[in-house]
Amino acid sequence: MTTLSDPPSESFQLSQLINDTRYRSYTFQFIALLLLIAAIAYLGSNLATNLREAGLNISWGFLGDSSNYDINMTLIEYDSQSTHLRAAIVGVLNTLLVSFLACLTATIIGVAAGVLRLSNNWLIARLMSAYVEAFRNVPVLIWILIIYTIMTAVLPTARNYLGEDPESDLILGMFAFTNRGVYIPKPVFTPLGWVVFAIFVASVIGVFAYRRYATKLLYDTGKLLPMGWPSLVILIVPAVVFYFLLGMPISLDRPDPLANRFNLQGGVSILGSLIALWFALAIYTGAFIAENVRAGILSVSKGQTEAAAALGLRPNRIMNMVILPQALRVIIPPLISHYLNITKNSSLAIAVGYMDLTGTLGGITLNQTGRAIECILLLMLFYLTISLSISAVMNVYNNAIKLKER
Repeated sequence: MTTLSDPPSESFQLSQLINDTRYRSYTFQFIALLLLIAAIAYLGSNLATNLREAGLNISWGFLGDSSNYDINMTLIEYDSQSTHLRAAIVGVLNTLLVSFLACLTATIIGVAAGVLRLSNNWLIARLMSAYVEAFRNVPVLIWILIIYTIMTAVLPTARNYLGEDPESDLILGMFAFTNRGVYIPKPVFTPLGWVVFAIFVASVIGVFAYRRYATKLLYDTGKLLPMGWPSLVILIVPAVVFYFLLGMPISLDRPDPLANRFNLQGGVSILGSLIALWFALAIYTGAFIAENVRAGILSVSKGQTEAAAALGLRPNRIMNMVILPQALRVIIPPLISHYLNITKNSSLAIAVGYMDLTGTLGGITLNQTGRAIECILLLMLFYLTISLSISAVMNVYNNAIKLKER
């Protein structure tokens, strides 16, 4: 029911889309969207016209053709008679493998270097500063080539381990470091061996659950539970106990220098190109992460450290339970960008002969089939998907650990 004091209601007029601030931003956004759609439609039409005039058409049939090339490292079965699609999948898995290893290693190196840069020990602090400045100011491609050159020039050849009287012995009877790569034992699982593996995975989950419970108990009641040795017991004891109770169902296939005259047989061979790319990306990116960690720690008020010390907490607990949880809100956002850069920089693998997706789909497959547009589109789609996935996962984690007001 209206009264005489109520202002008269105004009908909507088109001029309000420009003159009224309530609608103006939506108008401009809608116009920008139309222009974007028109630009994409023009580019798509221009591409289709040029392809038609050149007698070409976009087709994905080449993915089912035989690839006719070998790949030096595969995580799934593959040979030269496999399809280009399977070659691309091998490249995807190789890219994901080196990216995961580099992200994990870079995080460990970066956190350690960032904390040590703030050490009261003058020598350690200066060494970490030298590491950060040396690695982040030199292109990552240079470090990839340096590490690969060192591996191929310094490490012995595989022949040193071969023959009845080898010049070198396997390290601990299980490891061999050669200029071709590193040979390590391969675990061989029986059906019961997978039970032991499942128990170990459950133990890892148990460690996180215990540490979370101990932290919550400390925050709620102030009771301090030990973290180190209980975590170690939960991680190791159940798997070891079941390993012996089930009759040692996991064995090791060790590298055998006497099985072949030309190369070591058995075990797992980690290519030198993979190691060079892995460590170069990890050490290079770790230098940037170290600076983010240092900035995050310095962002926490010194009074927090003094208050925790006044309560009797030891320095390592102060760092793990007081400083780092607050510093993560500063560390995590740039860390996401570093993980994305690792994934994208892995495309430099072709420089040392490591066959990632850029080397397979964007290299040999593209050259053999001439399907440049299709291959580049698939490459773009893969890297876009991986980047968005990493961002989504890290943003979920960032929201989970951010400071929440009571």
